[in-house]
Amino acid sequence: MWTVIYIAPTAKVADMIQSKLTEEGFLVKCRPINMSKQQFEILVPSGELEEVQEALNLILHP
Repeated sequence: MWTVIYIAPTAKVADMIQSKLTEEGFLVKCRPINMSKQQFEILVPSGELEEVQEALNLILHP
């Protein structure tokens, strides 16, 4: 099952997060929420949630 871990405000931010998490070896999906607002959900497998949260925290707050 896939779980939303982050809502990215732009496609650029979503792509950056997706590529960095993928580089770390995680499976990542990205999908638009609402095309008028250009927000994107970042999804990961629920079994990897804790590990991904740690990695995401380092990406967003270096």
